[in-house]
Amino acid sequence: MPPPPREAARPPKRVDPVAGTPFGVVHLDVPPVTSGLAVGSLVAGIASTLVALLVICVGAVGGVDGGVDGAWAAGAFTVLGVLAGAGAVVAGLLGMRQIRRPAAPPAVRFTGRGLAVAGVGCGGAGLLLSLLGLGLALLLALG
Repeated sequence: MPPPPREAARPPKRVDPVAGTPFGVVHLDVPPVTSGLAVGSLVAGIASTLVALLVICVGAVGGVDGGVDGAWAAGAFTVLGVLAGAGAVVAGLLGMRQIRRPAAPPAVRFTGRGLAVAGVGCGGAGLLLSLLGLGLALLLALG
């Protein structure tokens, strides 16, 4: 099995000579990195939205029979949907803060603002839909 290919050497961004010596300080260009908070926010937001759809389905199907079992199951899944949605919103806002923060040249710059915005949107929608699904389940079970 051949060894993995090596990265091509990147040219230095800047070389500052050190006074009185034949040496210099090399400043390398650090490529930007996608924010892990932004990616996590999007994953949690999508999960929250999917759980919210499950809450709506379980609440609607369980409420048709006239029993409260569907409302209990919808309530249990609502907790999961709300926690995932709130986590997505918080992680997305922290990710946008991390991306917006200015970095000095040797520090790592973060990208992924679109991922963070989508995570906040999906998380908020999942949170709202979970609560609406629970309300539907309770309405059908008590009505």
